[in-house]
Amino acid sequence: MYSHGSESLIKQAREIQESELQKFHSRLVKLLQGKDLGHEAVDSLQRLHLILSATKYTRTLPPELQKRLQSLLSSPAEQFQVLSSAVLRETLPLSGQEANYNQENFTQLNSHAAALLLSQAGSRADVSSLCAHLLRSLDSRQSEGPANSLTHSLPILNSVLTHSPECLTADHVTLLSKKLVDWLRYASITQGGGAPSGGFFTGPRSRQPVPIAELDGTVSGDFFTVLCVGQSFTEDQWMNVYSFSMLRHWLLTYHSVSNGNNTADTATENMQGTSVSKYLSYHSSPMSCSVLSSSPANRLQLSLSLSNDDRSEVDGSVVSMLSATSSSSRLLPPKERLREKAFQYCQRLIEQSDRKAHKRTDTDLQKACLVEAVCILDCVCGEDASLVFRTFPCIKALFGRLSSDLSFARVLLPIAQFYLNHGEMAAVDCESVWTLVFRRFPAELFNDSFLAHEFLRFLRLNLESLQLRVPQYSHSFPNLLKFLAWDSPAVVDDFVDLLPSLVTAGTAVELLHTLLDLPCLSATLVLQVRSTCLPISEPGGRGLLSLDAFRNQSFRGLFLFLLRGEAGSGDTIDRLSTLHELLAETADWQRVVQCAQTAPMLLHIFFDTVIEVADEKLLAHLVQAMLERSSLLLNIPKYNKEIHRVFSCHLLRMCKLHPSLVVDQSHELLEFAGATAKVYSKEEVYTHVVWVLGEYLSASCDSRCSVRLITSCFETLEAVLFEITSSAAPPGADCPVPRVVTSLMSALAKLASRSHDLIPRVSLFLSKLRTVTRGGPVAWCSDEEDLVAIVTRGEELWSLLKAPGVAQSVLTPPPPVTTPQWHRDSNVAMPLRLRALTNLTHSQ
Repeated sequence: MYSHGSESLIKQAREIQESELQKFHSRLVKLLQGKDLGHEAVDSLQRLHLILSATKYTRTLPPELQKRLQSLLSSPAEQFQVLSSAVLRETLPLSGQEANYNQENFTQLNSHAAALLLSQAGSRADVSSLCAHLLRSLDSRQSEGPANSLTHSLPILNSVLTHSPECLTADHVTLLSKKLVDWLRYASITQGGGAPSGGFFTGPRSRQPVPIAELDGTVSGDFFTVLCVGQSFTEDQWMNVYSFSMLRHWLLTYHSVSNGNNTADTATENMQGTSVSKYLSYHSSPMSCSVLSSSPANRLQLSLSLSNDDRSEVDGSVVSMLSATSSSSRLLPPKERLREKAFQYCQRLIEQSDRKAHKRTDTDLQKACLVEAVCILDCVCGEDASLVFRTFPCIKALFGRLSSDLSFARVLLPIAQFYLNHGEMAAVDCESVWTLVFRRFPAELFNDSFLAHEFLRFLRLNLESLQLRVPQYSHSFPNLLKFLAWDSPAVVDDFVDLLPSLVTAGTAVELLHTLLDLPCLSATLVLQVRSTCLPISEPGGRGLLSLDAFRNQSFRGLFLFLLRGEAGSGDTIDRLSTLHELLAETADWQRVVQCAQTAPMLLHIFFDTVIEVADEKLLAHLVQAMLERSSLLLNIPKYNKEIHRVFSCHLLRMCKLHPSLVVDQSHELLEFAGATAKVYSKEEVYTHVVWVLGEYLSASCDSRCSVRLITSCFETLEAVLFEITSSAAPPGADCPVPRVVTSLMSALAKLASRSHDLIPRVSLFLSKLRTVTRGGPVAWCSDEEDLVAIVTRGEELWSLLKAPGVAQSVLTPPPPVTTPQWHRDSNVAMPLRLRALTNLTHSQ
């Protein structure tokens, strides 16, 4: 796990003596007393962290060193903030020190200090105290603390809410809701710090406030949002960005708090889409710094121009065109006001996203903000149904604008979520939405791994609603499986959850064929991508035969069937063997091999589900498909063996649940069992087919089973057994496995016990088998131990058949014998004996 050098360092750290450790502490205290801390201080702190973390015991540092490390938490160099926080988290706080630090140094709190406080919180009361301090700092005026205290406090508070929303009280909810309303809706619309007006006489007196601009360069005529740009920003503008980043989380959190439930996990799970903060950390526009990072090294040095006035809605803040139409919202309670302002903010973001940004990074920022805005609108509409009718026109227009451009696919998914949640209430037609989501997305974006993750997550979170409200869902599996065929290791867990919902009586047979063709689909998708990237012909180069076949019009229909977007065009391909020949060279491609490894597991899930929903007619169709497809698989040896093992397992299950399947499908089963070549190539499936014929071809299982049918089955199996035991295996094939031979003998003995006229024939064969093997090795069995086992089994069956009545009761016992319940029968003495033995074995 660790390199030799790393293990040596860890060993040294664990074995350090206490006296040496105390000397090291003393040297570190002296080193940290200096004003300029350099590389030596960094190395010493790293070594101290290794010593503390290398042992399972939590250590206590000397008080002087503890204070020095605490002072480093407010160091201007983030490297020392990180190291000191990491070291202190590995130690026990001094007695009474945690509360003092919490009170005295709160004004200097940053993300690393907050991580320390949260890690050392001993109870929910400690977290509640920290939460109260954070909220009190948010409510304080600027003059009461450092300028950057707010920008540190809000992200830390968001982290507290993620883990412990129960720490909030009703007063906390009211206070933070009010502050979020002010920051979201009433931030300054001028840039922080005046910009020079130009000319020779340029100085501080001549600088005038410059208005905030839109991403297309025009002057903003409305309130400030995260999509506004400028050279520098005021603190309340930064708080606007922070507030938007945590708004959806807060809306979900205060809802759970108001109900008195601890639903932090639910709130986190419901945060769909991608947080805008992931995008903001990579862009070069003024919004491009990491807005959720509370580290000064990662933020722009702002020239703050926020006045000391308390920014409220009544004292003359900037009023926009939207606020003029919603002045009645001032009378709403804080939570309802926040929902209203969140609605206005998101409407403004959607309007801003229609502007053409000058920079590509700002275009990505627009997409990220659209995702968040639509999710917030979905959230507020879920809490207040009256907003649905105000929101749908905007969402519908946004969908119409973006639906033709798949580069906005990650924005269209939250829109689909909105339609799914509220489309029924608004009585809107969602057909175009589901056509886009279930047809174009998988067909054209199957190789977008990030979209695949979000798309499949959308399906899993809404599985029940999709099954009830979206008819296209269950018929879209040919398209959905393209995500699995392209990158099966990354999405297999999603399909383990999704596959049962795709299995219905109408889709089962086609879904079985599609799952078996997953390696072919994987190869076809690779060929589709390569055909668009590689030239049609390369002079002097060696091309792929499969790629040439993919481009050949005569084979185009085969590939188009695999690439179909919807179920219902047919169960499988007529020329499936031809397709396998064309794709023979793809059998060792990495994606194809990974897909072949995934398919057997999904087939197990498929059969487990289909047994619950299928009737006997459908199961009979599936048995027929299994027998047919056992010979029609892409030539991947391990894959074929695994599929045969799956078929064998579930063939037994289906026949055990519905023994009449053997009579219904007797023609197909006998045709399969009568092919001697399958003994050598498909011994797993062949053995189980023979077993079910011998086990369930009986009048006790199905009254339609006649003597004629039993005789026909006997003669078929007898011919195969005689053929494989009278000659050597075909060239290139191994000798038949002993299990096949013994299964054939057992099946013949079972059939003969039900039709006594057949007993002499099977007895004659078994006696000849014993005579032939006495002459030495035989050509059809190369292993002496296997031959002895086969002969022993034959002698047992021969002895049983001498007494036909006994043979039938032993080879085909009645159900009460195979499934005894004597311990439940009150008419026998077994329950009394069991109770007596229990009393004896259990101590009193």
